[in-house]
Amino acid sequence: MSLLQTIGLTPAGLAEKLAGARVLVVGDVMLDRYWFGDVNRISPEAPVPVARINRLEERAGGAANVARNIASLGGQATILSVVGDDEAATALERLMQADGIVTSFKRDAHIATTIKLRVVARQQQLIRLDFEDAPSHEILSDILGEFTQIVAQYDAVILSDYGKGGLTHVAQMIHLARAAGKPVLIDPKGDDYSKYAGATLLTPNLSEFKEVAGSWRTEDELVSKAQALRHSLQLDALLVTRSEEGMTLFREQGALHQPTLAREVYDVSGAGDTVIGTLGLMLAAGLPLPDAMSLANAAAGIVVAKLGTAVCSQQELFAL
Repeated sequence: MSLLQTIGLTPAGLAEKLAGARVLVVGDVMLDRYWFGDVNRISPEAPVPVARINRLEERAGGAANVARNIASLGGQATILSVVGDDEAATALERLMQADGIVTSFKRDAHIATTIKLRVVARQQQLIRLDFEDAPSHEILSDILGEFTQIVAQYDAVILSDYGKGGLTHVAQMIHLARAAGKPVLIDPKGDDYSKYAGATLLTPNLSEFKEVAGSWRTEDELVSKAQALRHSLQLDALLVTRSEEGMTLFREQGALHQPTLAREVYDVSGAGDTVIGTLGLMLAAGLPLPDAMSLANAAAGIVVAKLGTAVCSQQELFAL
């Protein structure tokens, strides 16, 4: 039996639901650049490998990768974010529009667009170089103003926090979206989740959850800590992604665990983007949260077998 059959859906029926689902993604976008090459010698200047670059690749990362996953699964995605007034922003905008994503980038001439440059040789990452700045308060106010104007047009809101400063007004955004009756899903960052209070769902990974809740010894203790955090933040649900252990959804009804569906784990970068992007799209399409979780778990299992920030296509998901 296929995955869709187990949750009572047909490919045609779900595709129709997804095509009409509109998701607003707000948060920290970045440009992922990959320099691919070969290493055949060690530098005479220092004991480091010399990579001879023969191919360059650019991909949208961070919140932009969340939007890419939504579009790849057949949904309607809009991305709202801050970028620099530079070449990287233009490249990122071009990538977004090529994927059919409605793009609203506020350009801040005082910062550089966040870039993560990875040098890869023989399928191994040699080094990653990060370029980033914090956006200005004026630009962030523009983001909040546009969010206020457009949030009612969407079926779900995803706030993707990578700690780069683009979600300074996250508490106001949660309030505005919930007041408009929209589910708000957040990929959190840092050790203070109080700013996310009132959201529909948070999706921390295991290490991020441990940073906030502290360590535990047993599964019962994990459940207790997760439910305590959910109650304190007044969340509808908390989804903890657990790498090779799968993911666990904590709600008022209790905990629901699903083992990973990944057959091969090659690169986990961007897997969290796929999880929250899939969850948000499925909720926007009207699916119950446990069914959305099943599909998000399956989508994550697909992308971890790919190199770098990647997406799960509708065809790949429906084939399971």
